[in-house]
Amino acid sequence: MHATDQELRSRLNAETAKLAWKELERHFARGVVIKVVEELDLIEIATSMAKDDKEAIEQLVRAGKISRTSMDDAEDWNTRAAVFWAVVVAPWVLVQETTLPVS
Repeated sequence: MHATDQELRSRLNAETAKLAWKELERHFARGVVIKVVEELDLIEIATSMAKDDKEAIEQLVRAGKISRTSMDDAEDWNTRAAVFWAVVVAPWVLVQETTLPVS
């Protein structure tokens, strides 16, 4: 049985977490952290990835809206002790920087 888009969005939304960069470093070391620009809806992107919507994802990559995290990103985030909203769409960890503190 396949989940509807709304069920998938709800599940992914429930699985988001606010994480500090230190908690994401090991995933970065594995090369699986994908950054999502602030103006996009993290859950919509996660839904597209979970549904394997290659066309939508490729358009976002070409537009520079989602990308693998670079060493420059990692160094910047480490220096600033950045905080993120994150969600796992195996094998990827999608992240979007936030200004909200980790509680």
